[in-house]
Amino acid sequence: MPESRQDVPPRGSFRLAAPAGWGRLPHGFVLDRHQHRDGLLLWAAAGALATTTERGTWVAPANRVTWTPPGFEHSHRSFGHTDVRLVVIPRDLCGDLPRRPSVCTVTPLLRETFLALTDRPETRPGAYERLRAVLVDEFAETSEPSLHLPEPTDDRLRAVTDRLHADPGQNTTLAVLGRAAGASERTLSRLFNTELGMSFHRWRTMLRVHHALMHLTEGRSVTATATTCGWSNPSSFIDAFTEVVGQTPGRYQADLRSRPG
Repeated sequence: MPESRQDVPPRGSFRLAAPAGWGRLPHGFVLDRHQHRDGLLLWAAAGALATTTERGTWVAPANRVTWTPPGFEHSHRSFGHTDVRLVVIPRDLCGDLPRRPSVCTVTPLLRETFLALTDRPETRPGAYERLRAVLVDEFAETSEPSLHLPEPTDDRLRAVTDRLHADPGQNTTLAVLGRAAGASERTLSRLFNTELGMSFHRWRTMLRVHHALMHLTEGRSVTATATTCGWSNPSSFIDAFTEVVGQTPGRYQADLRSRPG
């Protein structure tokens, strides 16, 4: 998977004028770890954007908005040709927003407010600030579907998750993974629940959905994506993907095609 690793977006591809900006990032672009004094709302109007912090990774396709609070060190990676819309939220306006990185569904109001902030110049004094206040209110009121993939600190658990990251499609049992990591199946099962807040099977499903989003964004078929990511058949993949993302893989790809890339 080709990638372009840089400390800043490609010259001329990103514009930022407080409180908002936009940029077009190539597939596989990596923005290395950094942090901001203020909060940041990011929306990929096309493509998908992964945000990684010490707490794990959030993947945001075009039907999700990513929130990064002030001071959180994070990195980004783009999947597909990504149209990034960015709104800066000053620290003193972040009180009603989550204290940890998160994602939420792009409601029609969120979408139109993002576009208004990033597509057109400010024609009346204070217009940006008023629109930004609408964005903050709508984000604060929107429920948070979980596209978060937490990462462990326990060495035994990390040995298991590293192996799954390297090959999400493998169907190795937790008992077999545990023997390689030097821990029993029971111990690892407990660690998944206590440290990551979910079962082994749920964590692996989330990992596979993350990879599926990337494959679908790159244009792979639903059937090929299901096979590569470890599902036994397309139907079980469609059910799992829809439960996590909120739309079928086919609808997700159709939405990608309907947006300018």
